[in-house]
Amino acid sequence: MALTAELPEIYQGQFGEFTVTQADRTGVIVYRAALAIAALCFGLGTGLVFWQGPDPQVLKSLTIFYGIFSAALGVSLLTIHIYMAALHRVLQVFWAVGCIAAAIVAFQSSEPLAQTIYAHPVTLFGIGFGFAALNGIFFKEAFCFNRLETKLLTPLLPLLLLGHIAGGLPPQVEKVLLGAWAVLFLVFALRKVIQPIPPDIGDKTVFTYLRERSSAKA
Repeated sequence: MALTAELPEIYQGQFGEFTVTQADRTGVIVYRAALAIAALCFGLGTGLVFWQGPDPQVLKSLTIFYGIFSAALGVSLLTIHIYMAALHRVLQVFWAVGCIAAAIVAFQSSEPLAQTIYAHPVTLFGIGFGFAALNGIFFKEAFCFNRLETKLLTPLLPLLLLGHIAGGLPPQVEKVLLGAWAVLFLVFALRKVIQPIPPDIGDKTVFTYLRERSSAKA
């Protein structure tokens, strides 16, 4: 007896109906996997610093963790679904600026990257763009899914980074904020893994409408 293929589920969008393809699902899986890798690298790096302190080998390993974190963040920004194309491009540009700044600082300094950033907060004016891109993801997730951890992360990141640049935060407060960042980031990534896939895809009819409107203007 012939088996009939299962028909894809039809969703009602703002401008009509749409279906979720396997390519859509794969994109979401890649997005979430990249976020999980970024969160794991950030969490492991933070944990090592808390456990062993400013050990030279630990500080060197942080450069590797940061490199993997940045690459994973770039993949997540490539596969994330954001209705506003301009905002999407801005976040990608921020990520690129942060990566370039980090590479320049790493090659010019004889010290490990993390040690240079901590000792010279002015470097965050460049490298911080990468973290601003990450914060854009947190803001988008807080706005779209009303997640508590991303609502906390959205103000936490600029508070810690700008506070370190200004020199207005005691080291113990910075440590608490960094630890909270690492834990909440891991919680966020874990919750994304178990979240249903279609909500991350969004309303495909809105994307189609925006593309057509942009093409008409051009």
